Amino acid sequence: MRAVSERRTALVARLQAQLGYQFEQQAILDRALNHRSARGVSNERLEFLGDALLDAVISDCLFHQFPDADEGVLSRLRASLVRDESLAAIAGVLSIGSLLRLGPGELKSGGARRGSLHADALEALFAAVFLDGGYKAADDVIRRVFADRLANLEITAARKDAKTRLQELLQAQGHPLPDYALVKTDGPQHKQRFFVTCAIDEPRSIVCDGVGHSRRIAEQNAADAVWQALTNEEAPA
Repeated sequence: MRAVSERRTALVARLQAQLGYQFEQQAILDRALNHRSARGVSNERLEFLGDALLDAVISDCLFHQFPDADEGVLSRLRASLVRDESLAAIAGVLSIGSLLRLGPGELKSGGARRGSLHADALEALFAAVFLDGGYKAADDVIRRVFADRLANLEITAARKDAKTRLQELLQAQGHPLPDYALVKTDGPQHKQRFFVTCAIDEPRSIVCDGVGHSRRIAEQNAADAVWQALTNEEAPA
């Protein structure tokens, strides 16, 4: 038990170093890392607040980084940054999965490896920073962990949404249009997730998944995955 406690303490210290922020109230940090399946107060309320904070900070970053982009382009750029896959990747770098407390049932079902839970915990973490240190602290942390993604953001890909790009690519090659299907929805009412598939038969059979907080966003993410699969295969070696 002592070894486990020491390892967690070391991981918490490493997390705070990566964030560039030291918590004054460790209880708030602990709550951000407590899934609803575990004992104690869950991180769901913090996740709700962190989601709003993340949207506000990233919107501000994009507004100033791309002064000539219209609302549609900015919205698509933001969606690409704050979607679950991106958040889960950042959470992985921060080792949030190793710190997230889960109940026995969630652990047995593979929750420790579930990217969506890590993404939720990252949003809760942003809210915890806000409650502990104020908006400026949360703003600084979000900008810090998204710095590389913001620096490498390509605006050209966002000028057309993913569904349009995929449709035009298929039409140009004389292939049928893709089929979209809603697989399921889950999550709390304030942040419901939509799971969608995008499928094509030509030039070869491809089926990709997309997840989003609206069906439209989920379809865009699924279409983007199919488009990436096609264009990566067709690129010259």
